[in-house]
Amino acid sequence: MAPIRATVNCDMGEGYSLYTMGDDESLMKTIHLANIACGFHASDFSIMDKTVQLAKENNVLVGAHPSLPDRQGFGRREMVMEPDELTACFTYQVGALAGFLKQHGMKLNHVKPHGAVYGQLARSTDLSKAAIKVCKTFGSDVAFMGLAGTAHQEVAVEEGVKFIAEWFADLDYSPEGKLLITKKHVPPTLDQVRKRVTAILANRQITTNAGTFIALPAGVEEVSICVHSDTPGAVEIAKLVKSLVDESNTKAGYV
Repeated sequence: MAPIRATVNCDMGEGYSLYTMGDDESLMKTIHLANIACGFHASDFSIMDKTVQLAKENNVLVGAHPSLPDRQGFGRREMVMEPDELTACFTYQVGALAGFLKQHGMKLNHVKPHGAVYGQLARSTDLSKAAIKVCKTFGSDVAFMGLAGTAHQEVAVEEGVKFIAEWFADLDYSPEGKLLITKKHVPPTLDQVRKRVTAILANRQITTNAGTFIALPAGVEEVSICVHSDTPGAVEIAKLVKSLVDESNTKAGYV
């Protein structure tokens, strides 16, 4: 079995006004894809502009990272939205980022939902359709990034939108393959990260919190590995992940 093609992504531009979240300048040098916050859970016009410029300087592809309108809860609280409301909510946010991208001569690469709505979409075909509709609005080549084996992948394939399967280097997975999202979690050691990343790149297997392995869902031929900017030691983790990914891609002839 050939190694899986991979990239590294990170959620960025998640500060607000004078407040910062993560070391974006250092992290931008360690990733391939940046998911930039669009103002509803974090960011503002100045931060969006600066983050897009930073991505351009580092040859990083940019995706939109829209959320529910919940800045107080950092987009991590679920709320009820009808599909048409969600489409409008995402269009508003992605449109804002698209303006900055145009100003800097860049293209929108993908859309990755943030926080609570990421999980809501994974469980709902209707909501996933509402979100993926926004990808098609901004270009036939705009991809959707999400969880493989969920409505994210199912709807993207049905709608003819490129799907980028995401895997998280700094979060745990249950033996059933469920992503375990908590308000606080113990950051993995670099050795743990190395073993997890090697398993997914070389063997296409997800390491669970029980120490067992499960195969990536069917139909996944490329994976983007996420490192969160607010994870302690994020820069060192991202550096390690990128080195492993670049080495694997090169050996497999993907680069």
